[in-house]
Amino acid sequence: MGTIRFGCATGIGAPVVAVYSPIPSKYTETLTRMDAITYLDGKWIEGNPPLYGARDHATWLASVVFDGARTFDGVAPDLDLHCARTVRSACALGLNPTLTGDEIMALARKGIAKFPAGSELYVRPLFWAEGGWVDPDPETTRFSLLVYLLPMPDPVGFSACLSTRRRPAPDMATTDAKAACLYPNSARALREAAGRGFQNAVMRDPVGNVAEFATANLFFAKDGALQTPIPNGTFLDGITRQRVISVLRESGVNVVERSVSVDDINTADEIFCTGNQSKVMPVIRYEDHDLEPGPFFKRARELYWEFAHKHG
Repeated sequence: MGTIRFGCATGIGAPVVAVYSPIPSKYTETLTRMDAITYLDGKWIEGNPPLYGARDHATWLASVVFDGARTFDGVAPDLDLHCARTVRSACALGLNPTLTGDEIMALARKGIAKFPAGSELYVRPLFWAEGGWVDPDPETTRFSLLVYLLPMPDPVGFSACLSTRRRPAPDMATTDAKAACLYPNSARALREAAGRGFQNAVMRDPVGNVAEFATANLFFAKDGALQTPIPNGTFLDGITRQRVISVLRESGVNVVERSVSVDDINTADEIFCTGNQSKVMPVIRYEDHDLEPGPFFKRARELYWEFAHKHG
């Protein structure tokens, strides 16, 4: 059967990396048949089936794009945007997406419905290439969708430090896709932070401005003003980030997007992150000083939850 082609229209939202929060130990074991289902080649398969062969382009040259959506309390906020972004990411990496965003969302809804109502789930669609020589062959693009149990972490907060690792510029990496090839650098930043006794890391862009956390977008407050690094193509402007900014502004909160220095973060009154895994989470220690979950974090989390339950 020939490869089905769809257009690669652009839309709001750019990729985001998964948020930092450690997964409870009982969920770090190998997924069992009761924990996950995978859609592959027109069928739902229980558990965690293998997807790639040893010779596949995705295996040795990381031609993989994915996205992550969340369900909790019976809602799946912005599921449509996450599914649409998967298609855009595939196009950016030179793949040929074989489903539309709407088709991916319909499959995701079917997968979610296979779990008990109210389950806390992670929804991960992905495209990858089987063939190609360095450049992936778009005609070999394949698709899969994984839905699995992943509890929402409590908003207890996390610690972070400044990383020596940096986000790449758009001419250095595929920063316009939520691509697997971007994540080893985040892993190195997290490993470095863990070696210093921290849970996450603040990463800069190539010219030294603060970009984001290793696994989520960054917000901070100083002297009564809420601020966040302005997207400049070096980090991923997350769907949850955009949603939080939207609901805050609609409520009358001024969110300033600008270039952010390391000193800005060092002197912040509060810091929090946004991302898909835990949505909105406070920083309770940055480098050598403690922080409290502040009023902007509390307002952002409250408004996001209201949005999710009204529109999810």
